[in-house]
Amino acid sequence: MRFKRGVAVTAIALTSVLSVVGCAKDSGSSNGSGGGNNAAGCKTVDKPAAASAGTTTSEAATEADGSALKVGLAFDIGGRGDASFNDSAAAGLDQAIAEIGVKKENTKELTATDQESEDAKLTRLRQLAQEGHNPIVSVGFAYSDATAKIAAEFPNTQFAVVDGFVENAPANVTFLGFAEHEGSFLVGVIAALKSESCTIGFVGGVNVPLIQKFQAGFEQGVKTVAPDAEVVSKYITEAGDLTGFADAPKGQVAAKGLIDQGADVVYHAAGASGKGVFAAAKEANVMAIGVDSDQYNQKTVAEYKDVIITSMLKRVDVAVFDYIAAVAANDLASLPPVFDLKVDGVGYSTSGGKIDDETKSWAEAYKQQIIEGEIEVSDAPSS
Repeated sequence: MRFKRGVAVTAIALTSVLSVVGCAKDSGSSNGSGGGNNAAGCKTVDKPAAASAGTTTSEAATEADGSALKVGLAFDIGGRGDASFNDSAAAGLDQAIAEIGVKKENTKELTATDQESEDAKLTRLRQLAQEGHNPIVSVGFAYSDATAKIAAEFPNTQFAVVDGFVENAPANVTFLGFAEHEGSFLVGVIAALKSESCTIGFVGGVNVPLIQKFQAGFEQGVKTVAPDAEVVSKYITEAGDLTGFADAPKGQVAAKGLIDQGADVVYHAAGASGKGVFAAAKEANVMAIGVDSDQYNQKTVAEYKDVIITSMLKRVDVAVFDYIAAVAANDLASLPPVFDLKVDGVGYSTSGGKIDDETKSWAEAYKQQIIEGEIEVSDAPSS
């Protein structure tokens, strides 16, 4: 069987129809030289030049047979069914079952609980290792230290941590990192083009550097398109309290506070708490942006799909699948140092038809500039 390391970045050739024509508002006028300034909406900069057709970064397929693997998956709080981060990881395992022969009966999934101790994480990972699971994928930065410790106890077992990192970790630990700020920049572009109040909101689950990356890229994307826009932000919990990723009612309160400040587009990086963000957006009849998975198509948030205009795709599914396949092929060196726009590790969704061709052309133009190094996206908020 075969797998591809990463999804190829598809080169997009945009026609002259998508050349520089001004502001990308659905119902506004265009201004070819000075940006757009609708009666309602953000004043935008000049539209960037259309993305040119380029070469792809796909690699040759590699042989991989996962039929002998016993894969263990240790979820963060929320587990499979969170409609976000964990579900994306689960999709990667499901893909490995479907495409490289991993047997479902040889897999095991365990899930973290709210406010659990470090010992609970150690026990969970040790259980998977003792049962012979190999590789074991830990989903979430909170597993970093525990994974490094258990990996030292089981040197013949391969471990991976999604989003994690530990200095001087054992050689059998692979860290799967993402350029969340790059994908967030692109949905920031979309938010600036869609907003009519020119006040745009961000809800973070927990105030930690990882989630600050989402905020930083989003704010930069908004400000790149609409320098006068206001971005208002709120974190559900502070560092050390991970319940901010699994508390929909608090997510709803946080989003409502931003909407009360005038935000008519709200982006969340809050895991299962994002359900509350969507609920607040629907109640106020404003727009929302999902995260990690294509949340427009997530069954657990289907009642809110009419307000979800796009999602920032953090392709945890790609990383988990690629990692499992690389273990099966004994080729961990094939994995990228970071899953970024170049390898389609992050991106944005267009499900639901709310992203018109004009808006997409803006996002694709900025995407190409980031890939080519013309724009460097910050990974830390400005303030």
